[in-house]
Amino acid sequence: MTAAPRSAAPTSLTTEAAMGSEDWYAHLYHLLLGSLPFSSLLIDRGLRVVSASRNFYEKARRIEGDTIGAPLRDVFPGAILEFTDLEAKVRGVFDTGQPLQGAQMTYRAPGIPTHIYYYKVVPVKSGGAVLHAMLLMDDITEKVQLSEKVRMAERHLASVVESANDLVVSTDAVGRVVSWNAAAESISGYRFAEVRGWLLPDLCEPAQRTDMAHIIHRLAAGEVVKSQEFNLVGRSGNPVPVDWSCSPIRDDAGKVTGVVAVGRDLSERRAFEKHIYESEKLSALGVMAGGIAHEVRNPLSVSFSAAQFLLDDTHERAFQRECVEKIIGGIEQASTIIENLLRFARPSPTDVHEPINLVSLVRETANMVAPQAKLQKIRIVEDYPESVVPTSGNPHLLQQVIMNLILNAIQAMPDGGEVTASVKPDADCAVAILKDTGRGIPPSHLGKIFDPFFTTQPVGKGTGLGLSICHTIVLQHGGSIGVDSVEGVGSTFAVRLPLHAVET
Repeated sequence: MTAAPRSAAPTSLTTEAAMGSEDWYAHLYHLLLGSLPFSSLLIDRGLRVVSASRNFYEKARRIEGDTIGAPLRDVFPGAILEFTDLEAKVRGVFDTGQPLQGAQMTYRAPGIPTHIYYYKVVPVKSGGAVLHAMLLMDDITEKVQLSEKVRMAERHLASVVESANDLVVSTDAVGRVVSWNAAAESISGYRFAEVRGWLLPDLCEPAQRTDMAHIIHRLAAGEVVKSQEFNLVGRSGNPVPVDWSCSPIRDDAGKVTGVVAVGRDLSERRAFEKHIYESEKLSALGVMAGGIAHEVRNPLSVSFSAAQFLLDDTHERAFQRECVEKIIGGIEQASTIIENLLRFARPSPTDVHEPINLVSLVRETANMVAPQAKLQKIRIVEDYPESVVPTSGNPHLLQQVIMNLILNAIQAMPDGGEVTASVKPDADCAVAILKDTGRGIPPSHLGKIFDPFFTTQPVGKGTGLGLSICHTIVLQHGGSIGVDSVEGVGSTFAVRLPLHAVET
């Protein structure tokens, strides 16, 4: 039999010619059934299987002998037929001639792992009549399982975010709030529904909004930004110190589509730090007590002697006036010492931030410690410029830094010595330098001196918090503190703070 011309490849023509047209099409049909990536069953009007794809045999673990010619109820478990009403749906396709829209089926037979299929039934027509119905089943088990894993991961992540003690906020690339966890609601007092769509910078203190907006802009540009502290202003209006760590959110193409900001409430930490600062301040006052008592006793003794002379009316008028001046001078000197002591001793408001002349601050602190230094045969040398060296910050806390450094220097010179306190501007920094001629710091200790609770003092003689507190305070002011030391020669501490222009 001569084959009609076709568009198939020459090898196909040869095979068709050798087999005959009908055999060739039957062979081609079986090839197609064997190549289908999904399961298929061809069903006649008696709801019997006419043919099945290789994929179906493999998935259902059936063979052609017990499948071809078998009714659907013998091919599928009864529970599936009852649940899906599959037989009625196939009959409906024969009756209406319309395909059945897709649905989901879970197939499980004895000894076979559970499979989930997406199936549909399409009519096979000839001359307008429905001769057969084709049941197509796509195995979506892995997709469903993957989707469930994704949902579980999403639920787990959502649970972690909601149960976190830190604020977890996400925004779009502009900075508008997209998500707001339970901790953010608790700390700010705002419900998510209220802040959705707000700009995150608008929830910061007015003076810090521009800086927060700049950070979001940099993140949107793909830059890496270090964690920074910004105060969150909640419903109560009271600022809450928050340490923000922000990262970009990227899509599959790597484009930044948003920002996730994790904020840690520093309120308790700030309260604890304040308590520690005050404790260390009291410790410093205890160290200075002896020198201060001696310094106050001198003017009081002079005043007492002058008053004794005034009780004698025989002295000349000029001598009496001199006695009065001695009394007034002694009282003023004692008053100044006590006033400086009280100013240092009173609780430090940690939220104060004001312009500071670093020269005045160091000079005042050095004068306060001078009596104690004199008792221990230590000379304080001061070297200051005539001009102002301006910085800004909390004067109470910065004075505590200078105080701790001078007292540390005094403790390093038990046999006497010299402390040089100097101030100078350097590039964009205001620098306070405390240099001593003490015993120095061993090289093995230099990397640890700013660690909390590190001390070389005997038990009961030091907390090991003094230098750690100094380091923390200076960092909070945007500065740095460094040390150079030679064992047996002495140490030099340099406190560098941002230099601010003098206001005119």
